Amino acid sequence: MNKIIRNMLFALGCIAVIISCKRDTDYVLSTPSMFIPNVDLRKIYKNTEVTLTTENMRGASMVKGQVISNHSTNNLPSGLLIIQNTRIVGGLDSLRGIAINIGVDAAKYVPGDSVHVKIEGGVLKRVDGTLQIMGKTAADVTKIASGKTLYISRGYGNLIATYPDRYECTLLTIYKCTFNPTLSVTETLAGDKVLNDGTNDFGFYTDPKASFASVKPPYSGNYKGIIINKIVNDKILPQLRITNANDIGALSTNIDAPECVISGFISDVNGGDGNNEYVQLRATKDINFANTPFSLIVSNNAGASVPTGVPAQGWATGQQRTYKINLTSGTVSKGDFFYVGGINKLINGANSTSIASSKWIRALDYNKVSDRFNSASTVTGNATTGLMANSGNAFGMAVFRGIEVTGATVPIDVLWVSTGGLLYQSGGAPNYGGGYRIGNTDIYDVINPQNLVPQPFYRAGTNTQSLTYLTADLGYFYLLGGAYDTKLNKWVKARTQTPILLTKTSALTDIEPANATEIR
Repeated sequence: MNKIIRNMLFALGCIAVIISCKRDTDYVLSTPSMFIPNVDLRKIYKNTEVTLTTENMRGASMVKGQVISNHSTNNLPSGLLIIQNTRIVGGLDSLRGIAINIGVDAAKYVPGDSVHVKIEGGVLKRVDGTLQIMGKTAADVTKIASGKTLYISRGYGNLIATYPDRYECTLLTIYKCTFNPTLSVTETLAGDKVLNDGTNDFGFYTDPKASFASVKPPYSGNYKGIIINKIVNDKILPQLRITNANDIGALSTNIDAPECVISGFISDVNGGDGNNEYVQLRATKDINFANTPFSLIVSNNAGASVPTGVPAQGWATGQQRTYKINLTSGTVSKGDFFYVGGINKLINGANSTSIASSKWIRALDYNKVSDRFNSASTVTGNATTGLMANSGNAFGMAVFRGIEVTGATVPIDVLWVSTGGLLYQSGGAPNYGGGYRIGNTDIYDVINPQNLVPQPFYRAGTNTQSLTYLTADLGYFYLLGGAYDTKLNKWVKARTQTPILLTKTSALTDIEPANATEIR
């Protein structure tokens, strides 16, 4: 029986082999596409000029794409028809652009035109830093359509600087840009400048003859433009060039640099929380709190906290929802860590290491003391055994200039943990709803950078990011990291939480380590 089975299996295997063996005539013959994708076209260039043929283009003779160049404002290299892929194949990494030098006729094409270009016989070479196809004329260009929706991808300064060839001749929007160094109020767009989007510096150029060269840019904004490379000291450096003043979406017209930022906190010590919670901050400049007072407000949105519902007065709601601590004495120097919290000044609750020798700007008995939110109001934050929620519902903390805080006051820094509870109610202009206001930080934006719609509250628009709530009663310190640049007046590395599990014998160095929030 076993022999029979073996013979049957052998026969079946032979049949399978025969079936799988195709003859040459079994394969479908195909014709190479006449169009070469930009991503493959650019690979033909090997740092020396090359004539394009059907052989090195694998049977292709043409390229097709969407026109993104606009010569009407005189801010692009003359003569270049710049096109990018009409569709993305295999993900965003395949998006590429190419410049084709056809002379003065390039100005006849506008963004949104769809074109086919015969490039066979052209010469692919780098001219003044930009890879382009030379030797072509308008006779090689056929316009297929016009008015097509432009494909605009998001750019990041660090990626553009690292991969200038990948982003050259593509249309990008780069969010939350400021100039480095910061421009004076009288400076215009004209000339060579440097932008920074919080990830890296990158070049920005406006031809002095451009129609919008005299425009004064906002302090912070989104910039939509085309990457044009140039050669500096034998190195390719990318430059962003906008083609219209409307390519700048203003986010902020004024510099509003925080004097201090939140760098860490402990919300749930090992043991009882009363008078043991604290917030760690770091100064971005010298502060004398007697001359320039500040306040720190903590929001507790545990399910039983009153008043219930969305807080109409936001951070100034008081009772069990928010608690304000005034900072009206003491001094700190730029880069100093300082602390605000309960009177015990212990690193991790009862019987733990004292950190009273560190710089405490305010320590108070919040088990017994309540605090008014402004001199014209009787609203108070009730005394409490716990400033921050341990229920899994959201809690937040915000720093304000001065000690007068209303529902309309905007914080200079703010952070939230978790998302639960009634926090935000949407609405239209002019107030756009209600809840806890945010400021422009590394995490939150007062104006939505994607559509430029105001979003002044936590949980509104894109303001949904929060830190992760950590397990209760273990003594986790939230180390926040990140980097704030005092010359750029912005975050250049966003804060991310690193949980530090403290013990009763932990030292101050455990919460002020080398990877703490950096002030540059």
